Amino acid sequence: MSAITAKKRRPFSIGRMLTYLLLYSILLSVSILVLYPLLFTLSSAFSLGDSLAGLTVYPFQQPMGLRQFERLFNETNYAKWFMNTLKIATINSALSVVVTTVTAYVFSRFKFGAKKPLMMSLLILQMFPSFAGMIALYILVWRMGLLDSHLGLILIYAAGNIPYNTWLIKGYLDTIPRSLDEAARVDGAGYFTSFWKIILPIAKPMVVFLAVTSFTGPWMDFILPRLLLKSDANKTLAVGLYELINGRENNNFTMFAAGAVLVAVPFIIIFAFNQKYLTQVLASGAVKE
Repeated sequence: MSAITAKKRRPFSIGRMLTYLLLYSILLSVSILVLYPLLFTLSSAFSLGDSLAGLTVYPFQQPMGLRQFERLFNETNYAKWFMNTLKIATINSALSVVVTTVTAYVFSRFKFGAKKPLMMSLLILQMFPSFAGMIALYILVWRMGLLDSHLGLILIYAAGNIPYNTWLIKGYLDTIPRSLDEAARVDGAGYFTSFWKIILPIAKPMVVFLAVTSFTGPWMDFILPRLLLKSDANKTLAVGLYELINGRENNNFTMFAAGAVLVAVPFIIIFAFNQKYLTQVLASGAVKE
């Protein structure tokens, strides 16, 4: 038995050891590169000092406390910025999911004369960067009387998500057999019923992915809110935090770090819950045939 076990063991090799050493060195280096900025920001958020001069290269070496978080909520409108961003991101996520899934279902399941031109139009719209339409968007929002309002920002986000997300959802819906729709219609279900009770549950993983990406996009967007929102009460987190350190003296850097740490909290919660949900949905697996 021992002889058989000895034969199964792989002989010690210097080349094998060097390979493992190289791989672990690369993994360790990547981990340090990823974790160090996070640890430095976290350390800065709990620092009692106000500027970069009081920070050390090594995290958590200076006195710690909650002073920066107290300053953040007492000296700025951070709570208002947070709620503004949460409202914009949530409404945009819900609106994008509804509009995009319905549009993708129509393109995936129905045949009509303008189908191909409309799909090509959506494809062409994806080729143009959003920067190309900044001036046009500003003038359009201004003419509509939605300048310095969250509604104008939400409409731009939701409309901008339609081209790419429609193609994305349509590609997933095309993989769902049409026999399911036909069977539902034989049983007396209409198009809306078959979409709501059959197609949508099967497409839950992609719908959840769409909801998450539509939420995270506006959460840290800076350019559009900076362009359209003027009053301090309507600002989003990205604009408000930027203005904390937008000066020659970075005395608010540690307070900025505290705000950045709180910005990450919704991301952690959303991805933690959705990762578990997506895993359960994909593991259960809806049978399409």
